[in-house]
Amino acid sequence: MQLTEQGCQSRRRRMWERLPEEIEWVLIADPRHVQYLANFWVQPLSFSGGERGLLLLERSGAATLMGDNFAIRSAAHKPFVDEEVLTPWYDHKHSVINRDHALLQALQQVAPRLKGRTGAVESEWLSVAAAKCLEPPHEAEVGSLLRHLRRQKEPDEVALMKHCMQAGDAGQAWMRENLRVGLSEFDIYRGVQEAAVKAAGRPALVYGDFRAANAKLPKTGGLPTDYILQSGDLFVLDYSVVLDGYRSDFTNTMAVGEPSSGVQTMFALCQAGMAAGEQVLKAGVAAKNVHAAVAGPFRDAGRPELFPHHAGHGLGLGHPEPPILVPDSTDVLMAGDVITLEPGAYEEGKGGMRIEHNYLITDAGYERLSNHVISLT
Repeated sequence: MQLTEQGCQSRRRRMWERLPEEIEWVLIADPRHVQYLANFWVQPLSFSGGERGLLLLERSGAATLMGDNFAIRSAAHKPFVDEEVLTPWYDHKHSVINRDHALLQALQQVAPRLKGRTGAVESEWLSVAAAKCLEPPHEAEVGSLLRHLRRQKEPDEVALMKHCMQAGDAGQAWMRENLRVGLSEFDIYRGVQEAAVKAAGRPALVYGDFRAANAKLPKTGGLPTDYILQSGDLFVLDYSVVLDGYRSDFTNTMAVGEPSSGVQTMFALCQAGMAAGEQVLKAGVAAKNVHAAVAGPFRDAGRPELFPHHAGHGLGLGHPEPPILVPDSTDVLMAGDVITLEPGAYEEGKGGMRIEHNYLITDAGYERLSNHVISLT
């Protein structure tokens, strides 16, 4: 599963439609946007993890990828470009140069063809040294434009994210089958990671909250510790599986032992909040109204303070990304958004929890993308 050439071409067309007509070329520097537009993603679990390429797109349709020979070789998939301009960086014979300088040398090979032509650069990510290789470009909010376009997911992006969701479902299922007193948070992390990567069918990044909550520590998060689960704890599994930069993000909280009546009541409020949020999900709805719907059951129960955070957020190449479901949000749901609904409840003396599903927003409503079981036991 990967991005498709058709999807990359569609995203490029949408970008060009929004840029001023006088702009003939665009230089893309954010690695996420190089992936978004050309399917070039340096495998983060390789020796080139953290390296990058530059992408030149021309209004004529041409696409040129620049980088050093090892970075390009470490691509997760074959990129959809017409030309690759590679700088030799390591040849197993000679010492290496500064790897950033190798990337600049590739850009310097391409820069002469751009002289006298109006262009724009992704200035938020382009280095000063790289900018010096070019004539002063036209002012254009390329980075902001691409971040806005990212909200409207193409079918290939949704398919890749569904693959992430399926892997995430497998990790949630592992917790459901194996959670018990005596396991450490790290034990659960290892089991969830193994199940998720196996379901993904290829190397994947796994991150998120793998933490126990309890009456003394109702709200916690982050990577696992060596804490050993005890009867009465709640385990919050709020995690993501990342493939080619895209991700899932969904949650369940399970009781270690028999949950108290107070915990059961809080969990029921979370489930009611999620159901209320689902009732209003569709394109054109204000994000703040989704938050109000999720918060409704907490207000109706006279316990609004139990739910202190966002009701959900956008998801894709970033986490979180727009739209943000909070009381003062100015965002409006769009068809193509992938979002979460994430009600939570936290009370000292009882415990804390979150639940979460992922959804693709449509004009008529939504498609739920995550399929894990949400329940305390």
